[in-house]
Amino acid sequence: MHAILAKLIIITMATPAQVPKSASFDAAAAGRFAQLALDCMQREYPNKISHVMNTDEDALPPRKLTPVFFGCFDWHSAVHGHWLLARLCRMYPQAPFVARTRSALGKSFTPERIAAEVEYLRGEGRATFERPYGLAWMLQLSAELHEWDDPQAGQLASALEPLAQEAAGRFKEWLPKLSHPIRTGEHSQTAFAMGLLLDWARSRGDKQMADLVVRRARDYYLNDRGASLSFEPGGQDFLSPALAEADLMRRILDPAEFAAWLGVFLPELSLDGSTQWLKPAIVTDKTDGKLAHLDGLNLSRAWMLEGIASGLPPSDPRIVGLLGVAREHRRLGLAAVTGEHYEGGHWLGSFAVYLVTKRGL
Repeated sequence: MHAILAKLIIITMATPAQVPKSASFDAAAAGRFAQLALDCMQREYPNKISHVMNTDEDALPPRKLTPVFFGCFDWHSAVHGHWLLARLCRMYPQAPFVARTRSALGKSFTPERIAAEVEYLRGEGRATFERPYGLAWMLQLSAELHEWDDPQAGQLASALEPLAQEAAGRFKEWLPKLSHPIRTGEHSQTAFAMGLLLDWARSRGDKQMADLVVRRARDYYLNDRGASLSFEPGGQDFLSPALAEADLMRRILDPAEFAAWLGVFLPELSLDGSTQWLKPAIVTDKTDGKLAHLDGLNLSRAWMLEGIASGLPPSDPRIVGLLGVAREHRRLGLAAVTGEHYEGGHWLGSFAVYLVTKRGL
């Protein structure tokens, strides 16, 4: 192990590796993913709400409780469905789906509706609402709108800002109190959410938040040793605990430090280009919403593996294996985004777009 670490430290004097460009992804492919989000953003039912009720008056339909993000089965899926639409409009401004998408976004992001969302979050007993996953995606949506150089996007970003600041304030209050990281493969995981949060903080120039995330990431993960991917996945994971952690740490460590840390944290990564150390997950029943999570796991693993590779020096021997495994996960993950079953169709498009547009990089 010491010999491997020494080698990794020696080869880290160059710039981070570049991940190869995506396979073909054009306006037609973007339109298919946009259609998935458009079809569900106003689809109120079926709906799974995480709703604390204090009186009978709280027994309201989703569109009354959260008038912006009430479609797509649940709040967080509605949030990243809106992010998908903003992302694709920004990247393919002349595509046929853009006019309809712009209209839909304009109807969602009105000051009145956003104010109602903020009021809902501030209700009694809702301090933990969508924390951390949904709130982190909310900030990713905010970053996308602010980065999009477009008059309408500027208006949408301004309208969303009160909700974004509410989400950011909750992280600033919560992370200093969170004594240990949450190492699950689902919504409560801290590593993935902190990656989105750090990207938002850097995009928006929020140094206080960026410093907080970096500090807590070091507290939670810097001393981790000997993780094994043989313990993954859990049967309903859509995020990898180990890969998400590494994808976060490449955001905060320089290439030399990250290469050495990764060798200790994931010592099983191939040095010879092998791709046998991590196989894609297979969904046995796509009509089961929890089992269908594994399709999302393949997509998120793909972008996390690409992210990890991007944080290493270009001569690092692990890059070939990382990208080889990522390609197979990408292939199977994208093939699963069909919209045939609503259990996956309401959210997998967002994961696919995050992957193919390399948003995390």
